[in-house]
Amino acid sequence: MKRLLISVLVLGIAASVFAGGAKQEAQSGGGSGVTTIKWAMWDYDLTVYYKPLIDAYQAKNPQVKIEPVDLGSADFMTVLGTQLSGGADLDVLCIKDIPGYANLVRQNRLEPLAGFIKAKGIDTAQYSGVVEQLTVNGEVYALPFRRDFWLIFYNKDLFDAAGVPYPSNDLTLDDYDALARKVTRGSGANKTYGAHYHTWRSTIQLFGLLDGKNTIVDGKYDFLAPYYERVLKEQSDGIVQSYATLKTSGTHYSGAFFNSQIAMMNMGTWFISTQIDKVKIGESTSKNWGLAKYPHPAGVPAGTTLASVTGIAVNKNSKNKEAALAFTQFLSGPEGAAILAKIGTIPAIMNQEVINAIASIPGFPSDPGSKEALQVAKTYLEMPLHEKSADIEIVLNEVHDAVMTGNTTVQAGIQEMNERVGKILGR
Repeated sequence: MKRLLISVLVLGIAASVFAGGAKQEAQSGGGSGVTTIKWAMWDYDLTVYYKPLIDAYQAKNPQVKIEPVDLGSADFMTVLGTQLSGGADLDVLCIKDIPGYANLVRQNRLEPLAGFIKAKGIDTAQYSGVVEQLTVNGEVYALPFRRDFWLIFYNKDLFDAAGVPYPSNDLTLDDYDALARKVTRGSGANKTYGAHYHTWRSTIQLFGLLDGKNTIVDGKYDFLAPYYERVLKEQSDGIVQSYATLKTSGTHYSGAFFNSQIAMMNMGTWFISTQIDKVKIGESTSKNWGLAKYPHPAGVPAGTTLASVTGIAVNKNSKNKEAALAFTQFLSGPEGAAILAKIGTIPAIMNQEVINAIASIPGFPSDPGSKEALQVAKTYLEMPLHEKSADIEIVLNEVHDAVMTGNTTVQAGIQEMNERVGKILGR
């Protein structure tokens, strides 16, 4: 009896070990079971698009389970880098910013994708030039997933009151300046301004990047002079609100637009859903509003704009690389883009189906011009790929503030940018 009991116990333990091993093998992608893909992201519970994407993929691929791994939004890229260097069991990775992407590429943490892109026939043209700007020494390590780009928000009621035609989808910077001057009206507390520039350096400096001849990390910034001079002239002429006043009062750009104080505002597509929601609940008085393509320098095609991009990459040490690559293709491709668009999130791909979906969201402006404004011709990254981009941005922000508050001249500010960034670049 004692021998029989021992035999039963041994067999039971062996069966348990075998079952546990089989379960582990199935979860890690081996055998014929379910392959579990761990997706590193931030703010899972606060972000509306993660679950619909996961549900849609799992419904189409029942042999795959997507497990979200929320690393938090604060210092996400730093935490992700630490996790990967420690050998974390992650497969698919969100790439939040370009400096973080550059660090992971340099540390050899990401799977090269050029061969995969070619093998799967992925059309990189659908990303409006972004893939080329993510390329390092002929190789690319992430595919664009989400993209917010800059355009013009405008208040139709203020244009109607001034008797001025609405902004077109082909405005040069000279056209934009002239339009802002025409629609500026009133004085004091009742004044409405023709345009608005938030206190970010990007609201002014980005204009200088649209011709594709310069980037913000080149170390030479003389090309920014005419853009600063134009905005400072608009400021002194009362066409736009004072930067110093905006900065000291902490005025948020949304408040100025919600309160119908400004006729036009250059801002990113992230503001679309916010404006729709605020109109719906009565917090925005700019109920009659529209969109226009970003104003551009003469000779630059209409629809050329700047963007910030969220990428999708694969851990080079993923144990489920084939499944991870397939999920990455889904997230960054037309299927993922369609799901994002239906819930009001701007995807990296802006094809006609996506544009139609966004334009059909309740509260989106009904005029054809606003829908057309979503069609981009060429997209440049706000902060291009460079290992010193974080250090460079500190300098640009500091000098931007000094120039816009009048604490230094445009020429002196540009000289300071050239010298300080030159030192960062080792010149």
